[in-house]
Amino acid sequence: MNHLMLQTDGTTQLRTAVSGCQHSVFLDCYDPLDPNGNITVTFDIHDWRSDGYAARVTIQNFYQYRHVDRPGWNIGWLWTKEEIIWSMFGAFATKQGDCSSVKYRGAHSCMPNPVIVDLMPDAPPVNMSENCCRGGLISARAIDPLRSFSSFEMTVVNLDGNSTVYPPANLTLWAPGPGYTCGPVVETTPTVSSDFGGRRQVQVYKTWKSTCTYSTFLANKTPGCCVSLSTFYNPQVTACPDCSCGCRDADKSTVSCVSEVDSFPLSDVEKADIVQCTDHMCPVRVHWHVKNNYMDHWRVKMTISNYNYKKNYLDWNVLVQHPGFKQNSTTFSFNSTLLPAAGFADEVALFWGLQAYNNELPQADQRQLGSVSTEILFEKDSGMFTLRNGWALPRRIYFSGEECAMPLPDTFPALPNGSSCTKTPRYLFLLLLTYLTFKSLASFL
Repeated sequence: MNHLMLQTDGTTQLRTAVSGCQHSVFLDCYDPLDPNGNITVTFDIHDWRSDGYAARVTIQNFYQYRHVDRPGWNIGWLWTKEEIIWSMFGAFATKQGDCSSVKYRGAHSCMPNPVIVDLMPDAPPVNMSENCCRGGLISARAIDPLRSFSSFEMTVVNLDGNSTVYPPANLTLWAPGPGYTCGPVVETTPTVSSDFGGRRQVQVYKTWKSTCTYSTFLANKTPGCCVSLSTFYNPQVTACPDCSCGCRDADKSTVSCVSEVDSFPLSDVEKADIVQCTDHMCPVRVHWHVKNNYMDHWRVKMTISNYNYKKNYLDWNVLVQHPGFKQNSTTFSFNSTLLPAAGFADEVALFWGLQAYNNELPQADQRQLGSVSTEILFEKDSGMFTLRNGWALPRRIYFSGEECAMPLPDTFPALPNGSSCTKTPRYLFLLLLTYLTFKSLASFL
């Protein structure tokens, strides 16, 4: 069980904003819940050769809650001067290409447009380099900053000399799928690192950088998750909106979902994703249930369910925008932290699983959905807390970096007519007092 206190100050104000993409030299996709998010690819030339150079390439994830999941990242580029990768450590090029030249026979890759992928953790030590070999997995910066980057080393040849080196062009990044647009690789201030316990600074010869930003509009045709809601004060459950992540195919010969696992056609066993047939057709659902209302606190249960029969989600995370996080909050069963957001009065909290306990959201099976859950205990602010107008329900929820489809506000569970949102009605106290008085008199007589 994990307890984490979340605290901040401020007044409550409900705002909504829609993430947008701006077109400039490259596609810049701005997320107001993560205003500084990007993945930066850095080429540091730290050694010269007579016919080339040695470089360290680093893929740094600056996204607070978006991570690189299985099967991991791959990057590619286009050489501009017929360069050849002579050797590589910590990663490998997927194709060697034509290295029939006597001079460079046996080179690691002679492709004009190499594609590079990470080594697995069990790679031979002789092939490894520092900060490599995690199977292409990169953590979100807010969750595990020490594993939010990956590096590899390469030696580049077939150049005339030091003065003729040029950065590669047309950098591409898959992390692990599409959605990232990378800017040009440009020369920047050389990277400086520290040595001898920080007493000596070491500078590389040249540094090139490219910044890659993510657009969910480019990556996904439909959302990958949805949100359902319920409360203790209303028996109505607000389900995920119909067709949140697509609708069932009208053509019954196309299998997009199954009602029972036993009905899997053999031809579909190897498919990456087979989801349970639902009205929302989402592989993941986040359910927010307002559970209890106490004198000084209120409690919520949040459950994440996996409807995918063929995929489990490793190192998942859930981002929740809600004004209640302005007060102290205790989270059970999950890790959690608050994140800064640009232009929002509502607070944004990030949740993720405990290592080796519930950091993997399991796939569904014949018996039940895969799920993980936690309860969150909020302190009350008497000047802010209310159950009216859906205040206790989240404004926005993301799952592993993707925004989930929310129900419309007019479908939210409503308070019963005449109920109060802050305290028990006075007439209930009067009825209770009258009952106790008569009961005491009856026992006395």
